[in-house]
Amino acid sequence: MIRFARLLEQLLFTPQRNTKIHHLAEWFQNTPMPDRGWGLAALVGEFQSKKAKPALIRAMASTKIDAELFAISYDFVGDLAETVALIWPDPHLSPNSTPPGLSDIVSALGNANAEETKTLISQWLDISDTTTRWGLLKLTTGGLRVGASARTVRLALAHAYGKPVEDIEEIWPLIQPPYTALFDWLENKSPRPNADGKAVFRPLMLAHPLDDQDMASITPENWLVEWKWDGARVQLASGHDGVRLFSRSGDDISSGFPELTKPLDWHGTLDGELLAGQPHDIASFQDLQQRLNRKKPSVKLMKTVPVFLRAYDILIDGENDLRQMPIEHRREILQQRVEGLDHPAIDLSAVLPFTDAQQLDEWRQKCRDGGLIEGLMIKARNSVYHQGRVKGQWFKWKRDPLTADVVLLYAQRGHGKRSSFFSDYTFAAWANHGDQPDGEPVLVPVGKAYSGFSDAELKKLDAFVRANTIQRYGPVRELKKTLVVEVAFDAIGLSSRHKSGVAMRFPRFQRIRWDKPAHEADHLDTLMKWIDS
Repeated sequence: MIRFARLLEQLLFTPQRNTKIHHLAEWFQNTPMPDRGWGLAALVGEFQSKKAKPALIRAMASTKIDAELFAISYDFVGDLAETVALIWPDPHLSPNSTPPGLSDIVSALGNANAEETKTLISQWLDISDTTTRWGLLKLTTGGLRVGASARTVRLALAHAYGKPVEDIEEIWPLIQPPYTALFDWLENKSPRPNADGKAVFRPLMLAHPLDDQDMASITPENWLVEWKWDGARVQLASGHDGVRLFSRSGDDISSGFPELTKPLDWHGTLDGELLAGQPHDIASFQDLQQRLNRKKPSVKLMKTVPVFLRAYDILIDGENDLRQMPIEHRREILQQRVEGLDHPAIDLSAVLPFTDAQQLDEWRQKCRDGGLIEGLMIKARNSVYHQGRVKGQWFKWKRDPLTADVVLLYAQRGHGKRSSFFSDYTFAAWANHGDQPDGEPVLVPVGKAYSGFSDAELKKLDAFVRANTIQRYGPVRELKKTLVVEVAFDAIGLSSRHKSGVAMRFPRFQRIRWDKPAHEADHLDTLMKWIDS
């Protein structure tokens, strides 16, 4: 546990991805099994104690410190694991008081009830230093947040053992913690787990943003054009072992979409967009969000918010790997397979005949009509299916973002390396409320953002929060309503979950308007005009 905690600390304070990969690779190479496997499981989000909930951890902390003092400490630090690790009394270590290894922790917590879990974690904290306590709490609660995605971890495995990362990603759905079969293959002790004919993930091909220089080469003779639908990129794989649905990062999301993972007579892999609604009646991304990140949707939700797959590429067809075939030919096979499946939740993304680049620009400008299309996908007719972004092969040409001037309302500390700064901001627009004296407008929250500003701007924002806090609600600060920011967002839709009745999609800071008075910020009526546009 000690070395794993040190690894988490290194990852947290290392901004460069290549350096993170180096730290991870070194840890994999120097950690024995099964600790290595359980550490990998934690890093990719596949391990969390079912009983080590935040409430239990706070209850443990309350036995060591006054509740009010803990609340103040938590507010200042901004991270539960770090707060408890810092306030827990330092241990009186002896040669026999060594924190357990990862596999020992997993084994001990496996069948422990809540009270036993509390006792075990408390005992381990008593014999650990501050960093190990922090790492232990991160591990058991499952909230690592150390800036290493599952993709980064798999790249580190490839780097450590000299294997292609696509080979690792392909077999990922076939392996389980503590990943003995994976490490046996990585260390050349056994063959790679066999993925032939199975429903596994294949790394996606991605697109570059289109710029003015690229536009000159876009002609109907050399390029295919499709709509860029406002959904979620997914991959559907059908094999001898069933049907699976994967997110763009390779996560298995099958349980959340049972209508798409019913057995198929056909085996292969489709690439496409997950959309809400029906093929003839597409719903908004806000509707799709109700289904995303749900491991087991209710029957009612599935009926209220149906989903379907709009397929635009085929990678595997039966025993044939089509990825080295030009997309122009893959599309012909794709059309035949989709028609042959006759599946109510799978349809085909249409190719758009066009005459010139000017026509494409006109289409892009009209993409906000209806709010269901983000822009255009432009693909070279001779492009084969490569992993990642291949220059000059696939382009995305998105509609311009919407922007609004809003007022900062609340601030909260970030996570990981941002836990020392207020970096999560809730903002508001003006709205007229009849119950206010003289009909005075009030500010109503319309979104939350935590990106779009530089490190220098983050420091200025943090200083503003500290100097302009008027109320505290646990880790949240309420601010004086004086600072205006210009936010950019992809779309806005109706939402019953928000007091304002609207929700922005992907809001981010575009400019901090230090010069603009709050009363000149935008009104909710203005934002409402952009609903579903």
